[in-house]
Amino acid sequence: MNFQQLRSVRVTVQSGFNLTEVATILCTSQPGVSRQIRELEEELGVDIFVRAGKRLTGLTPPGAALLPIVERMLLDADNLKRAGEDFASRVDGRLTVAATHSQARYALPHVVRDFRTLFPRVSLHLHQGSPKQVAEMLLSGEADIGVATEALALYPQLVTLPCYRWTHSIVVPPDHPLLAHGAMVTLQQLAEYPIITYNLGYTGRSHIDDAFERAGLQPNVVLTAMDADVIKTYVELGMGVGIIASIALDAERDAHLRMLDARHLFEINLTRLAIRRGTWLRGYAYRFIETFAPTLTRAVVESAVNELQAVD
Repeated sequence: MNFQQLRSVRVTVQSGFNLTEVATILCTSQPGVSRQIRELEEELGVDIFVRAGKRLTGLTPPGAALLPIVERMLLDADNLKRAGEDFASRVDGRLTVAATHSQARYALPHVVRDFRTLFPRVSLHLHQGSPKQVAEMLLSGEADIGVATEALALYPQLVTLPCYRWTHSIVVPPDHPLLAHGAMVTLQQLAEYPIITYNLGYTGRSHIDDAFERAGLQPNVVLTAMDADVIKTYVELGMGVGIIASIALDAERDAHLRMLDARHLFEINLTRLAIRRGTWLRGYAYRFIETFAPTLTRAVVESAVNELQAVD
């Protein structure tokens, strides 16, 4: 048994059992992948994959039971390598952070700047995606740290920690009728206008939908986007009323728009930071986390991880 065989199994599952894609990812040949899998099956005495001719179509029951063990072994091997690197060199390395567009655009820039000042020899990579994609990047090992508002807490394989709370705001052109209501604007009044806001599953969108549903109202959502800057662009064009995260407002850049506080209309949102359970984080990763959320010290993060492992 060797790690290449285990990687062949893991990547085969991740690639939807497409051996051509597996071979490309692992920089080998398709027959080489097939041989690695077959040799592991022969050593274990069970078939890991269901076959239709030469094609793999799924996991056998033994394969489904073995896959979590394969994942843990590969994770432990990666942790062993990271631990050695951490002790060998505390200032060099790579850190990958996955975040939603709003977090990457509005919450992380100062954190990234400060981190780069502290660790100029660490290669920092920032990936953007939906909350689901952020979680998947963490689970696959593609990212070390994830930041999002929705979805992360739904994955038991992730350790999620609260970072900060935020609210939504309404943005309109300078002459919009809603401005006459000021801070007293209601959901009923808001529902009278076309609405531009986030895609489903992004940036507290569920709290927006829940509020209208509780009020028995059906909002006229005419356009959705992943990024607040896109929403503000179409509000400026007069296409509708925008509902965005308050952190996405910039007094200077958005001087052509007007803002109404919507904290009385929609629930407060919670941004979370997540790491994959069992992952070894290097020292500078803890510093990044603490720079982003000062309450999340290394001791706090390690305590949360250890508490979950004790429950298991």
